[in-house]
Amino acid sequence: MSSDTGDLTQNRLSKRGCLRGLGVLLGLTILGGCKASQFEAPVIVAQDARRASTTPEDARMWMTIGERRFAITLADTAAARAFVAKLPLTLDMAELNGNEKHVDLPQALPAHAERPGTIQNGDLMLYGSSTLVIFYKTFRSPYAYTRLGRIDDPNGLSEALGPRNSRVTFTEN
Repeated sequence: MSSDTGDLTQNRLSKRGCLRGLGVLLGLTILGGCKASQFEAPVIVAQDARRASTTPEDARMWMTIGERRFAITLADTAAARAFVAKLPLTLDMAELNGNEKHVDLPQALPAHAERPGTIQNGDLMLYGSSTLVIFYKTFRSPYAYTRLGRIDDPNGLSEALGPRNSRVTFTEN
């Protein structure tokens, strides 16, 4: 066999090997994509189911500040259930940092704190195990909180709470 024929045969084998390698790589990519898409659907369904589970009337409470009444959709947490069990409550909440009102509750609630990163206007959270916090501005925070709920429509919340301490009433209906 001449050197040219050997080089040609070697070249063909090398090309076949590359094509096989590309075929295997393409196949794995496709299979990986299929497996990933198979797992995405249940996650989306679970998220939709979680959202749906927070919309019934029993997952809602009310907050009244002066003449303003705000609906709050409760989080699916032990802390939120424990808080609702204490209602009705009227609390004098202190101003803090120009973005929140807070009060220490007489009894601790079950806490499972997480760092939300960004606090949203209308978030109702628990700091530690006994400090109730209503946030009326959106901002970034490194602190950890246990979510209790979220005000459905926080428009006018800042004005209702005002710049000073506020008396806030929480009820189930």
